[in-house]
Amino acid sequence: MSSQGETSPKPEQRRPSEAVAHPELGGAEDAAVLAKLGYKQELRRNFTMIEVFGIAFSIMGLLPSIASTLSYSIPAGPVGMVWGWFLASGFIFIVGLAMADLGSAMPTSGGLYWWTHFFASPATRNPLSFLVGYSNTLGLVGGLCSIDYGFSLMFLSVIVVATDGNYTPSNGVIYSVFLACVICHGILASTLSKVMGKLQTVFVVMNFILIFATIIALPVGRAMNRNSGSYIFADTENLTTWPTGWAFMLAWLSPIWTIGGFDSCVHMSEEAANATRAVPYGILMAIGSCWLFGFILVVVIAGCMDTNLSNILGSPFGQPMAQIYYDAVGKQGTLGFMSLLFIVQFLMGLSILVAASRQSWAFSRDGALPFSKFFRPISKNLGYIPFRAIWGCVILAAILGLLALIAPAAAQALFSLAVAGNNLAWGTPIFARVVWGQRKFKPGPFYTGDRLSVPIAWTAIVFLVFGIFLSMFPVGGPNPTPATMNYTVVINSSIWIGALLYYFIDARKWFTGPKITIDTDDLTEEQAEAIRDEGLIVNGLEPMHGSGEEATLGAGRSLGRDEKNTSVVS
Repeated sequence: MSSQGETSPKPEQRRPSEAVAHPELGGAEDAAVLAKLGYKQELRRNFTMIEVFGIAFSIMGLLPSIASTLSYSIPAGPVGMVWGWFLASGFIFIVGLAMADLGSAMPTSGGLYWWTHFFASPATRNPLSFLVGYSNTLGLVGGLCSIDYGFSLMFLSVIVVATDGNYTPSNGVIYSVFLACVICHGILASTLSKVMGKLQTVFVVMNFILIFATIIALPVGRAMNRNSGSYIFADTENLTTWPTGWAFMLAWLSPIWTIGGFDSCVHMSEEAANATRAVPYGILMAIGSCWLFGFILVVVIAGCMDTNLSNILGSPFGQPMAQIYYDAVGKQGTLGFMSLLFIVQFLMGLSILVAASRQSWAFSRDGALPFSKFFRPISKNLGYIPFRAIWGCVILAAILGLLALIAPAAAQALFSLAVAGNNLAWGTPIFARVVWGQRKFKPGPFYTGDRLSVPIAWTAIVFLVFGIFLSMFPVGGPNPTPATMNYTVVINSSIWIGALLYYFIDARKWFTGPKITIDTDDLTEEQAEAIRDEGLIVNGLEPMHGSGEEATLGAGRSLGRDEKNTSVVS
């Protein structure tokens, strides 16, 4: 009997728990959840639920983001600013609900492309997963570019205000400040890993200090010139050559870009304690906070800004928000507020670089990025972080930032390419789940319910597709010139088409998707049957098509092989 016990499959059954034998990295329960998804714990779980919320909220950087995107909302007037914010934020919250369902069920750093691969059909899972991984990486790095470009403009606007408008920075100067900012972010993201979670609380506090200071200062400074309620909530303008209704829709780009960092909660899954709850609630808390406080802010701004909107958009300071501050609190007050604004914007860039590097690292872990073997290792000495992936993102951001040297319109593509890239990456796994994978979906602790989950998912999909098309329209009007063209359609289409061509020409020969090793103990029979129907290799389930590992499409690699692929560098 004892010899039988020695030859039983107990070691294989225990293998998921081996991933939790790293007390310095995190708790056993989180590592066990991750092991079910096919991965061992490699990153240290430094983030609490509040800190997960904090990194998303910090990336959104509410007021700096609103300030950076006023050129989208002001042309539609107060109605576009106020009601555009409220309506678009509501739809974004619905997207957050759909993503929270998935994030609670399957919390992993590469969640978006992992979910796509798991839920998509056998014929589409590999190319779609490949496309989503590249689109999400582009979206996050594009977000870093747009944030740091906004920082550059805000930083230089302080100099312009200080010189009373007698200084005009060139495109080269703007790019130089942008590049210095990106490099600083790389250095800080590489050296502050052990306190990065704690810093998110500081970042959130600084965001709220700026928000409340603005909410108080603008009405006080404009006490004798505040606008009426009818102007704030009912006045429609159109400073574009588009129809008024479409100008209102283009104003939605401001909240769509601003509230665009909530997927960072997903990318921090493997560094979050109690991830099955921290991830979904972090997503919803971040979106909900921006929805509420953003609405208050745009109401205050609309109530205190000059009613001659052309004066704001054509401000000699180069930033509409700088002109709004200047009209309310004068030169010295503007210098103070804009300084605080660019500081918070700088912190936004640091947070999104952290999230982007985790997505890039997760994608390289599955061998999908060029030079994946180089980017995959984790630096133990620097606090179990993907050091090489961080600097890979920095270099890519520096290259994309060269758009700032062309023209302001080209630089604006840095904002909208983040929207388009992320929308495709967010929408595809949600679509795959409701079209192909609903039977395989096993809810986590957070779940919107059987009745609401699918309608919520379809609403999110429609909105995200609309957002992609919206982000590609020239903001000023039809018939754009090269100087006013929105180059998002060129950049994103090139990335998407390039990724698919890369897959079908070469990557299909070796890219087999992320590792799927779901624990079968708590699957329902229907879920188990659905997985068998797909031909996926999952520990504990006999495949329907063929036998052993030959039946897999690459989705069911064993944990043993995963352990061999683990790399740690000093």
